[in-house]
Amino acid sequence: MSDKNLDRLLVHTLKDVYFAESAILKALPKMAKAAKEPALQKAFQTHLKQTEGHVTRLESVFKFLKLKPEGVPCEAIKGILKEGDEVGEEFEGGSALDAGLIAAAQAVEHYEIARYGALKAWAGELGLKEVARLFEETLSEEEATDKLLTGLSKTSNKTAAAA
Repeated sequence: MSDKNLDRLLVHTLKDVYFAESAILKALPKMAKAAKEPALQKAFQTHLKQTEGHVTRLESVFKFLKLKPEGVPCEAIKGILKEGDEVGEEFEGGSALDAGLIAAAQAVEHYEIARYGALKAWAGELGLKEVARLFEETLSEEEATDKLLTGLSKTSNKTAAAA
């Protein structure tokens, strides 16, 4: 039972979120290309750059913990991204496409916010101040992206409703 502690949970979740961020890196260009509104395209492109930074930060955490950067398959993010693909395909060319893409992107953000919030708290409990700071930095960016998407949704929701 001694290996089922908070240290181990932090490492497992770190690997989970590393897998998730890598999968998100692949999904964001497709989402940017599918979006109709230029502001939404730009938001996805900006978040792609941020996500590259998130991966780099995670690699710094691995290094700090003296671990090799590696992911473990994350079924949650696979499912969320698959749902986003389905919305993109089903509503392609329609007035509700951007609204659906935003909702899919926010599902991703909410997943990441939950993960980074937990990781930050656990790192703090374990006395890993630098690791907690890195998680906080990413958490702040994820929350800002979610807020931006909420703002963009107001326009896309009105466009979809008016059609």
